[in-house]
Amino acid sequence: MRLAVSNIAWLVEERLEAYAILAEAGITGLEIAPGIFFHAADDPFVPDNASAREALREAADAGLSVVSMQSLLFGVTGAGLFDGAEARAVFEAGMHRAIALAGQFGIPNLVFGSPAQRRVPDEMAMEAAMTEAADVFHRLGDAAAAAGTRITIEANPAAYGTNFLTTLEQAEAFVALVDHPAIALILDLGAMHMNASFASVPARLPALAPRLNHVHVSEPDLAPAPADPAALVPVLTGLRAAGYTKAVSIEMKRPPQGLADVRRAVSRLVEAYRGAHQVEGALHA
Repeated sequence: MRLAVSNIAWLVEERLEAYAILAEAGITGLEIAPGIFFHAADDPFVPDNASAREALREAADAGLSVVSMQSLLFGVTGAGLFDGAEARAVFEAGMHRAIALAGQFGIPNLVFGSPAQRRVPDEMAMEAAMTEAADVFHRLGDAAAAAGTRITIEANPAAYGTNFLTTLEQAEAFVALVDHPAIALILDLGAMHMNASFASVPARLPALAPRLNHVHVSEPDLAPAPADPAALVPVLTGLRAAGYTKAVSIEMKRPPQGLADVRRAVSRLVEAYRGAHQVEGALHA
């Protein structure tokens, strides 16, 4: 598996120092919000060649490559998956914009969160919402496959302002309904904490890991993550045992102490990763 950090943890002007922190820790993966990564472009989802080259060069100089993208509908107004034909068209256009960007730069994963844009209206039955959304995401899956990327469906707890796919079980059911190779799952540990189901994760990994395309190491409300390296060890151990080889990425908002907190979070992630190696070694001794 590959360790990564999302760039929502720092300000644009802090990026080079943040990259240095990741490089020093041996982390090679970078998850991006385009508005932060392609900040010099007039439109970060359609970056000009010069600004794109510079952004990629800065990351590459620190040994980093982009493993995932989030904030897919950043800057899109009027998008709503369940708010009528016009809002749905805006939603799909915004998603196609993100897919095209991923295809252009070889980004293998797109995290679909966007809780506000996927809230089901009170008058709509959840079964109807699932069917409508599955149709949309089957089309988006075709576009993602053509672009060489995958869209991962994130469970967003109700506290984040949505009522659609608020648990991992619901996200699993939705991915099964869409039934498309380019529509996969993300395991978001912060959501598991918020839904009081974090303790169940290690036991679920043998069945879950083959269907995962991304993992977020996160805490409720995107607080510094991981909060407890020891609690993360069984999760990383289980992922390794299940053959998961993709990215495990810290997702946290910029913390109160800025890059000092980022450095501590990265250190805790590496500590947990080493702990998982030690457990694996002991099991095979």
